[in-house]
Amino acid sequence: MSTAGPPTVTARRVRVATLVAVLGPGLLAGLSDDDPAGITTYSVLGASYGYQLLWVLLLSTVALVVFHSLGARMGVVTGQGLIGLIRQRYGVRASALALVVLVLANVGTTCAEFAGIAAGFGLFHVPPAVSVPISAVVVSTLVLRGRFHRVEHLLMGLATVFVAYVAAGFLAHPDWGQAATGLVLPTMPLRHGAVLIVTATVGTTLAPWGLSFIQSYAVDKKLTTDDLGYERVDVITGAVLTGVIGFFVVVASAATLHAQGVTIESASDAAGALEPLAGPLASTLFALGLVGAALLAAAILPLSTAYSICEFAGAEAALDDDFEHASLFYVSYLATAAVGAGVVLAPGLPLIRILVLSQVLNAVLLLPLLGFMFGIARDRDLMGQYAATRSMSAVYAVTLGLVALCIGALLALGLP
Repeated sequence: MSTAGPPTVTARRVRVATLVAVLGPGLLAGLSDDDPAGITTYSVLGASYGYQLLWVLLLSTVALVVFHSLGARMGVVTGQGLIGLIRQRYGVRASALALVVLVLANVGTTCAEFAGIAAGFGLFHVPPAVSVPISAVVVSTLVLRGRFHRVEHLLMGLATVFVAYVAAGFLAHPDWGQAATGLVLPTMPLRHGAVLIVTATVGTTLAPWGLSFIQSYAVDKKLTTDDLGYERVDVITGAVLTGVIGFFVVVASAATLHAQGVTIESASDAAGALEPLAGPLASTLFALGLVGAALLAAAILPLSTAYSICEFAGAEAALDDDFEHASLFYVSYLATAAVGAGVVLAPGLPLIRILVLSQVLNAVLLLPLLGFMFGIARDRDLMGQYAATRSMSAVYAVTLGLVALCIGALLALGLP
């Protein structure tokens, strides 16, 4: 009897330690979805439609759990990233198409991240000519010069800034009853603006780059099939936190901006407008969240791009490799960051329109990538005993259908 206790405690400690060691891919891929483009989309959603479209965020979060779980499982089981698997399963042409789709989506979203950096630091009176290039250099140096685990800890530490959005949501004193109704009662205004913001919400939550990143990062982290149970916890935690943060951004905007009839075009507009409605603390927290989200995503988006390019080329792609052994990885990362920062610094560009439309582009480009993942998930030659069951295949097919429905409705009403 006396010996039963210690092994139980020891086993529990081992499980907790293993979980902590595995955490990373799901949390980072999920929380990075709440980037400036995402916060802008959620802010416009709440300011324009109040609590009415919260159900879209809930469904998008469920889809995020489903496909991030699939991406992580594919990476762990096969030891390959998404582009590498597409090349093996469908051939060079199909993988080249997937790579072009992914790079287009990633570069557009990277521009949106640096636009968010410019907007966020602008709220603290720092000009873009200072904030954007310095941020590009800092995040690139920290990611490319650090060891894998140090970089991971740094990024996860940066992700704690999202607590600011939860605090801002409470300070806005939302109507929790209306928020609950909006989450579970689907209603949809059949107007172009509503369909546009719904499509952008799907594109920003279930982003193409996130699907690629979580798979490649799980490979880089050297997870094994023994870790799959813990990785599932990681994925669900990251996706749920993503949805929770998006929820608080929407309710903060709905309770203040929508209630007062205030129209906004960006997350920085929302931060500025919150001050007279919810107080300076809510406004400051919202602005800090925007800056932190921008820096986190600006570090991860080029990483997703670099992984994918190297997978297609069959080149080394690991954070622990030096430049001599992974030159394409380093060059791809730096080029993506440089293009994103350079576009934002170009005079006269409509940055806010870039932010929202980049998320619509994400939704459109999401379809072929989800289709490739659907086929790979059912391939027993690649996935073995971890291939998708009939029930999970049905879930994947329904998700694909809903994304296609959003895009079809947008095309029927006319592109923006």
